[in-house]
Amino acid sequence: MNPSEIRTVTTEAELREIVKEPPQTIWDKDIARIDEHARTIIAHSPFLTLATSNPDGTCDVSPRGDPPGSVLVLDDHRLVLADRPGNRRVDSFRNVLHNPHVGLLFMVPGMNETLRVNGRATLVADAPFFDDMVVKGKRPQLALLIEVQELYMHCAKAFLRSSLWKPETWPDRKDLPTFGRIAKDQMGIKGVPAKVIDAGLAIEARTNQY
Repeated sequence: MNPSEIRTVTTEAELREIVKEPPQTIWDKDIARIDEHARTIIAHSPFLTLATSNPDGTCDVSPRGDPPGSVLVLDDHRLVLADRPGNRRVDSFRNVLHNPHVGLLFMVPGMNETLRVNGRATLVADAPFFDDMVVKGKRPQLALLIEVQELYMHCAKAFLRSSLWKPETWPDRKDLPTFGRIAKDQMGIKGVPAKVIDAGLAIEARTNQY
């Protein structure tokens, strides 16, 4: 493709020529606090994404999953997200140490609307509320304490367009590479069959969740 054929947008004025300003009600949906409805959604959400960025603007989005109710709501303006064992890169935490601004997207299976939360995060090594985040007998070693600055519901259009919750639209898993196959190819692993890598990953995932 010839770069000259690509029309870029470089100013907000250009953007607004394409996407018109929304009605005031769209801006007003940000309530900047955790109300009863947000508490209900958070309590039923087993999965969320956590967005962070480092000082130079490099972004990271991390999936987080736990039994519903594991994210603690301390009050109308603070919630706590426990850390669980992962790959130990701690990309999100390293970012938060330099840039505390975070974004959360809470999802509830079967619900097409999502809850968006933006705020400032503090990395916590211990606190009394850690006792309330024990899962399967394991107390987290770290948690993110998030001060809510923006909170609003996001409409259903993305989930309706994607048909995410409709199993009949899902691809056959056999048509997709396994994680072991991907790791072997992307990391250049020699001498180990993909099925052996898959078996090891499956054991690690089952035994090192908490």
